[in-house]
Amino acid sequence: MATAGTVHSGPASSTGGSTGTWKIASLEGVGSSSSSQTIKKTIGHRGLDPTGETTYKKTTSSALKGAIQLGITHTVGSLSQKPERDVLMQDFEVVESIFFPSEGSNLTPAHHYSDFRFKTYAPIAFRYFREMFGIRPDDYLCSLCNEELIELSNSGASGSLFYVSSDDEFIIKTVQHKEAEFLQKLLPGYFMNLNQNKRTLLPKFYGLYCIQAGGKNIRIAVMNNLLPRAVRMHLKYDMKGSTYKRRASAKERERAVPTFKDLDFIQDLPDGLLLEPDNYNALSKTIQRDCLLLQSFKIMDYSMLVGIHNLEQAARERAGEEAADQRPPPSQGQKSLYCTAIEAIQGEAHGKGALDTEDNMGGIPARNSKGKRMLVYIGIIDILQSYRFVKKIEHSWKALVHDGDTVSVHRPGFYADRFQKFMCNTVFKKIPCKSVHSPSCIEKETPSSHLSLKVAVESTYQWLTPFTKLMIYVLSLPQVVQSGRPDIPPNTPTHDVVTRNSETTLFNSLLGSSTLATTAPSVRFVCVFLQAVSLCCCIE
Repeated sequence: MATAGTVHSGPASSTGGSTGTWKIASLEGVGSSSSSQTIKKTIGHRGLDPTGETTYKKTTSSALKGAIQLGITHTVGSLSQKPERDVLMQDFEVVESIFFPSEGSNLTPAHHYSDFRFKTYAPIAFRYFREMFGIRPDDYLCSLCNEELIELSNSGASGSLFYVSSDDEFIIKTVQHKEAEFLQKLLPGYFMNLNQNKRTLLPKFYGLYCIQAGGKNIRIAVMNNLLPRAVRMHLKYDMKGSTYKRRASAKERERAVPTFKDLDFIQDLPDGLLLEPDNYNALSKTIQRDCLLLQSFKIMDYSMLVGIHNLEQAARERAGEEAADQRPPPSQGQKSLYCTAIEAIQGEAHGKGALDTEDNMGGIPARNSKGKRMLVYIGIIDILQSYRFVKKIEHSWKALVHDGDTVSVHRPGFYADRFQKFMCNTVFKKIPCKSVHSPSCIEKETPSSHLSLKVAVESTYQWLTPFTKLMIYVLSLPQVVQSGRPDIPPNTPTHDVVTRNSETTLFNSLLGSSTLATTAPSVRFVCVFLQAVSLCCCIE
């Protein structure tokens, strides 16, 4: 058994039918008879080899990245030769397999490493999904296979490996057998939901693959990237809406950008993230729709991933940086449709209250209770957990030692309702109109038609005779009395009182009185005004 090979050192951008030598990492990093090759640290299937390189099922990360690029290059290239057509029900069950011998074949290029097999699940269906989000085959290949994939160091406690494409467009995640199996069953319903509504916070799945090497199956899913590396995340939260053990561990807090949890958010931001009314309403509607869908599929234990970019803090950091910036260069923005946070909730909300700087990556503009400006990047993750027998047992066991309604694992209906209330009432809140003075609020408080009518009436009222003014007041009295105390007859005011308080009487009783709210002020006053003038003309 050979040792781990070299890291991928060249682009993999040619089509699947091409030939030649591929310099990708060896797939033979699957262990050795020597005890020195044993894994020292393991979290699930993820571990470290003696050289410090990450492994997954004892296959080195560099080997896995190379196999992913080689396999995707072939399957997308061969798929382009098939004519486009409507997606059929049987397309969701198709699994295509291609064998990559080290000496090469008439379909695969030669390489210097061990043989492996690459499987593609539902290729026609996933092609449709990519087209739906505006991802062309050449862009898909260029993003994933033109340059080396970047491994994310903060992969969480699930034991999965995460890779991001060099252009920040896609995330590749290793998934377990049960998760991949559940996604396959989910595809028809997922297809139906995307056709009905493309604006969703749910993950966008672009491909599902499996690599067989060294007697192991490594399944991967390609998804949209929620947190662009080009935008520095000052705070990051993974929230489920539960409180039982929902606080970041001490080890997690030692990271450069730790992923905090529900109780941390309540402590750090007790007043929540304040959004413009339009954005808040769009976000609440999207969360409600997504939770209803997840509940229908009996899915639970999902999370809301929230990344917060503090604009004022970022400005101070840029001002204090004298050395060259070592971060990746800013991206030109994601190319996929409906994949940024602001697009996912509602495209029309983009630009309302938006900020002119650093908003090219689709963050949702927000503020904290102190008025500091922020960009928020959100998305629902980990949706491949169904309420199976094991989860039911887990909930029952935790409910014995703690309040069952506060644990993360719960039946789908309760979980969706708790998740939605926590996100819409605790995490995200609407900025009150009175404190915002936004154009939408101003329009509701002072309609232009009302103001125009008031100006016109003021200019006309001063030329009326005292008798006409008295008639207008008398005609308006029955409406005021009926809305208050109809059993008490009104007192007829004197001529001086009417003349002196004419402006107050006119506009308070006819235009501004809340007791006459059942009729539009403009329509009500015009009717009384015309009736009084007509009557006075007949009398005089």
